[in-house]
Amino acid sequence: MNYITDAVQFIFDPQNWPGPDGIATRLTQHVLYAAAGVVGATIVAVPLGLVAGHTGRGRDLVATVTGAARALPTFGLLLFAVLLFGLHLAPVIAVLVLLAIPPILAGTYTGVEAAGRTAVDGARGSGFSELQIVRRVELPLAMPLVLGGIRSATLQAVATATIAGYVAQGALGRYLIEGLARHEYATAVVGALLVAGLALLCDAALASVQILTTPHGAGRTEPRRFLPPRGHTSTAATPKGPRLR
Repeated sequence: MNYITDAVQFIFDPQNWPGPDGIATRLTQHVLYAAAGVVGATIVAVPLGLVAGHTGRGRDLVATVTGAARALPTFGLLLFAVLLFGLHLAPVIAVLVLLAIPPILAGTYTGVEAAGRTAVDGARGSGFSELQIVRRVELPLAMPLVLGGIRSATLQAVATATIAGYVAQGALGRYLIEGLARHEYATAVVGALLVAGLALLCDAALASVQILTTPHGAGRTEPRRFLPPRGHTSTAATPKGPRLR
């Protein structure tokens, strides 16, 4: 039996899309779970990465946390969360947030740290406050790497959201679990294909956004010029040329 052919026919059959257990419902659940994990991780990781990258403090801690979190076993972490909080959706979202934090934190920290020191020093010399430097200089320069971290976290969240099926919360993981439990392997392939397709679609969309946010001429060594804040008058001395008579 060709499980892949049967799975493709199942996916493209309009009768399998509507209903509480249809593809549309489970796909929507999967997207919402993954999005909740990425948004929660972004709220936590981006500010921490900005602070660590701007101040230079906590470099070793960031490296340790990101490395250790990436080594966490997903299913074991979910089982531990279920034992602590019960069999419902909250442990799934908590696990997704925890697993999505490391790539976003690493991308933000690396992007801010890699921002050109010439640009930062020039902005500071122009009278920018530290908050203005982070918001108007470092964050725009770091945005491609920040989005790269979010892109990586999104792929991981889409793949990991299949574990929601283990706690009977729907999503595309139900196809995998039900198919394997009933020895209906075509159904399990349906879940695998849908998760893979969703991951590729999300990756393509975020890759496009990452390209659009990359500054033109990124990577050039010449210093960038920034306008001073409104109302600020530079006190730097202006070189005087030869006086005309």
